Amino acid sequence: MKPSIPKGTRDFSPEVMVKRNYIFDTIKSVFNLYGYLPIETPAMENLSTLLGKYGDEGDKLIFKILNSGDYLSETKEEDLQNINSFTNKISEKGLRYDLTVPFARFVVMNRNEIVFPFKRYQIQTVWRADRPQKGRYREFYQCDVDVIGSKSLLNEFELVLMINDVFKLLNINVSIKINNRKILSGIATYIGHADKLVDITVAIDKIDKIGFENVVKELVEKGVSKEGIEKLTPILELSGNSAEKISKLKSILSSSEEAITGIEEIETLFNYIELAKLATSYELDLTLARGLSYYTGAIFEVKANDVSIGSICGGGRYDNLTSIFGLNDVSGVGISFGAERIYDVMTELNLFPNNSAETTQVLVLNLGEKEVEYCLPLVQLLRKNKINTELYPETSKMKKQMEYANKRNIPFVIIAGENEMTTNVVCVKNMSSGEQSNLSFTECTEYVRANF
Repeated sequence: MKPSIPKGTRDFSPEVMVKRNYIFDTIKSVFNLYGYLPIETPAMENLSTLLGKYGDEGDKLIFKILNSGDYLSETKEEDLQNINSFTNKISEKGLRYDLTVPFARFVVMNRNEIVFPFKRYQIQTVWRADRPQKGRYREFYQCDVDVIGSKSLLNEFELVLMINDVFKLLNINVSIKINNRKILSGIATYIGHADKLVDITVAIDKIDKIGFENVVKELVEKGVSKEGIEKLTPILELSGNSAEKISKLKSILSSSEEAITGIEEIETLFNYIELAKLATSYELDLTLARGLSYYTGAIFEVKANDVSIGSICGGGRYDNLTSIFGLNDVSGVGISFGAERIYDVMTELNLFPNNSAETTQVLVLNLGEKEVEYCLPLVQLLRKNKINTELYPETSKMKKQMEYANKRNIPFVIIAGENEMTTNVVCVKNMSSGEQSNLSFTECTEYVRANF
């Protein structure tokens, strides 16, 4: 049988994993800088935890897990006529769709042990039964950071700062799009379809992907009237900078208390950002809706400016998520960095550091038993100084060992033969420049640290 893996999943070679870990480590460093703590949750959750939290479209993308044992024994013939009933009988668990809902469940279950406001980050795999395409996989990592138990807009501001810091460290030029679900709710009321907020947000969130005309078609199919679409169109097409759009919105949506609250929240957040004088560009984007139904306030989406790809980071505020698990009045806000798309962007733009593809910095050649015994203290000294070091495991021809170093892109090779042992030095070769130097153990360590 020819081996294969499911569509939408991937194997990762050591070279790729080193680069991926570079992304994860960079993101973690920023999370830690802002005082967030790591947690993990199980790969699978009860379906009762997952279903109904992502909207109808999201629920369809949840991978369900068959119950163990003879799960068909209690199935009746009439169950087979109803797919939902049948699924509920044979499956009680599913792979997590995202990290936010499991986080809300975690908070409720551990509310007596954690300290509010609770700042956590979580870097784990999620699964979605989606159609695989460039930048979209069925199994992928999310890098989530959330603060829960505080309604302060300083939290939203801090997330924007973290977005700025992460992508500055990764050298990715990005733009941050910001909106507020309260504004969208006010718009839905203004056009006479407050009851179709979810349909409206799901549709307009696709404008970048399918174009405005197709969004209109979808809205019509969902029952939005011609008059409603005529009132909606000029709002989505508002021109000018963010301040000008906000001014026009205040006038158009003046009768909606909820919309005005959302506009005031946007103004406060933008004022904080202005004071920080960020280099990263940001704007109010009224077409930004974020499809997930649990968002209630500010919403964010980050796009790479130099690569045509979907959003590489997104999130928003959710006020009611923990209430579905029995814990009311606990507001949260968070964002998720899309590691897969970030990797694709950095690969396309060649943004990974030259030394990120290989973890080994030094290879010590094995020229014989006496030579190995001579070099072992140096190997320990290098590792003690946090220099990643390999000792070639077999006594082989020098050419073979040097070829190994070349293929592995190891930057420094250490050679110790009779001459070097007699004079109590080693020969250090810089594989990039070809330069060779005879150095003591201490000098060798300092040289590698200075030149890597």
